[in-house]
Amino acid sequence: MTELRALTGARGLAAWAVVLYHIRASIAGLPPAAEGLLAKGYLAVDFFFLLSGFVIWLTWGARLHDGGMGAAPLFWRKRVARIWPLHALMLGFAAAIALALATTGRHDPAFPLAELPLHLLLVQNWGITDALRWNDPAWSISCEAAAYILFPLLACAADWRRLPTVLLVAVAVALLAVLHVVMRDQPSLGSDIPHYGLTRCLTEFGCGTVVAALFLRRPSFLWPATILLLCCAAWVAGAPETAVVPAAFAALLLTLALTAGRAGNPLETRAIHYLGDISYATYLSHFLLWKAFKLAFVHQPGPVPPAAIAAYLGIVFAASVALYHLWERPAQRWVNAASLP
Repeated sequence: MTELRALTGARGLAAWAVVLYHIRASIAGLPPAAEGLLAKGYLAVDFFFLLSGFVIWLTWGARLHDGGMGAAPLFWRKRVARIWPLHALMLGFAAAIALALATTGRHDPAFPLAELPLHLLLVQNWGITDALRWNDPAWSISCEAAAYILFPLLACAADWRRLPTVLLVAVAVALLAVLHVVMRDQPSLGSDIPHYGLTRCLTEFGCGTVVAALFLRRPSFLWPATILLLCCAAWVAGAPETAVVPAAFAALLLTLALTAGRAGNPLETRAIHYLGDISYATYLSHFLLWKAFKLAFVHQPGPVPPAAIAAYLGIVFAASVALYHLWERPAQRWVNAASLP
């Protein structure tokens, strides 16, 4: 299927929302209102999960359902090629940081050697560990790996094409209701990620597949746009984040998909689209780059001057470009070619 460029652009902006979320408390002079806005950047991951289910269903849903589990090994190999090489490289970078600290007599509890095999296998956030370690953002990649393992089973068992629209909407609502019920005692979707992250991913990824099936029916964008506005209003009025934000993102995703390709869409400009292309590298590298940046250039505790923040953001962008072109894409091609029978 032809790429929906608006969704790629949205993914790029979401990745930078996560970057700013992680450094917000260190930005000198940041107004409280701006810090409060950036503090919600963790919600971009929920959009990622929905978007992942959406794109994978469009690409693989019918193929797996009609062709059966015989196509599953190819699907899994392509998913490994997509996510693991860059993840492995960033783990190597984390190990280099840990080694550099050790040689100077310092120890960082974020790098426990005993947990490294779990991270290499991408199972660290399957309820096995009790904290985010090594490369914190990779928790979501671990959960995505679980979704990828299960996806062929879902695609073979459920044919969303045969369900009437009202039942599709009911399935989406049910999935998000499960997420809310499981997290009903938590203050936010970002709470206790080691215990709730996997549920958060699987329910939203599953909802994303349903949103894709709705998109293929080409409804008017007005009804998901209306749902989006109602969810936002409910959130502002005090409705629980776990109840309304995933639904708002599902509606936003469908609205963006249905309006993609329209003239003047800012998400489809060349610059924003490119941010989407390199967004995986941005997302997976920024946390460790921030740690390395502070070790190298920030020698005093407290807020970091805006000039230093700008330098760090420039490093993240440059690293994203380099990682995408010099490692991520070549490694993906190599793994896909090597896995051919």
